[in-house]
Amino acid sequence: MRIVAFLLGLFVSGSLLAQAFPSKPVRLVVPFPPGGPTDVVGRMMASGLQAAWGQPVIVENKPGAGTVIGTDAVAKSAPDGHTIGMVITAHFINPALRSSMPYDTLKDLAHVTQLVQQHVVLVANAGVPFATLAELIAHAKKNPGKLRYASPGTGTSAHLAGELLKGEAGIDLVHVPYKGSGPAQTDLLGGRVELMVDVFHSAKPHVEAGKLKVIALTAKDRPVNIRGYPLVAETLPGFDVRSLFGFVVAAGTPKPVVSRIQADTAKVLNQPEVKSKLEAMGLEVVASSPEQFDQLVRTEMVKWAKVVKDNNIKVD
Repeated sequence: MRIVAFLLGLFVSGSLLAQAFPSKPVRLVVPFPPGGPTDVVGRMMASGLQAAWGQPVIVENKPGAGTVIGTDAVAKSAPDGHTIGMVITAHFINPALRSSMPYDTLKDLAHVTQLVQQHVVLVANAGVPFATLAELIAHAKKNPGKLRYASPGTGTSAHLAGELLKGEAGIDLVHVPYKGSGPAQTDLLGGRVELMVDVFHSAKPHVEAGKLKVIALTAKDRPVNIRGYPLVAETLPGFDVRSLFGFVVAAGTPKPVVSRIQADTAKVLNQPEVKSKLEAMGLEVVASSPEQFDQLVRTEMVKWAKVVKDNNIKVD
């Protein structure tokens, strides 16, 4: 009877804790400057959650060190759910890429939910002599070290996606890093590089204008709103690269509070007007559970750690 009473007490106290949350303004840390896609999504979520919670949700931009500075602020915050951090694909890559991390990704953070995903595509300049992934691989094997792929910089998810493709396909491509996606895409369009792994939404206008070729989408499953293009995984089984956005809080945050944040976030994401705005940005709503997101983080960390190690990639 004492055990039953104890467990019932825990359940009741946990339920009351979730109901009482939030008890003060909430800080939403975005690890980028204002104006970019991550910031736009963060502000959209802040507005929706503020309306749901009746408490201010204040966006705080903390850019730098490939999202590490912002995420570190969350890891070191009070474990009560009143500081939430946005993370992107760099969150899974940083532990392997950076020799000195100020926090432990799995021990110091609790993973709340994957918010959305953005589909990624392997594109080529329209003038290349291949149109499919199989043709690209055959061409690369006949011309090792001749094909170049652009990325927004060393250690970015696009760079690592290119290295993953090289390893899986057994081909030799030359990585050409740029300072941002804009200059990389400009040189791709100009034919100074042949290939690029890019966000589909960004490449789409140039594909429709006939300036770029879609070689293949990089997600393992066919996207809901993108039709008519092959998948890398159809040629290289298991290949899976997506741009992911999620929420984290400090480790030790009570599970009922984590569950409350996830549930209310899912409601905001699935509001028709919010969903419509996200889709217009090329984003697909996921709203996963804390358990699903935590498992995804662990899987992605293992995948990217192997790519980093196999290619000896470091940024510091």
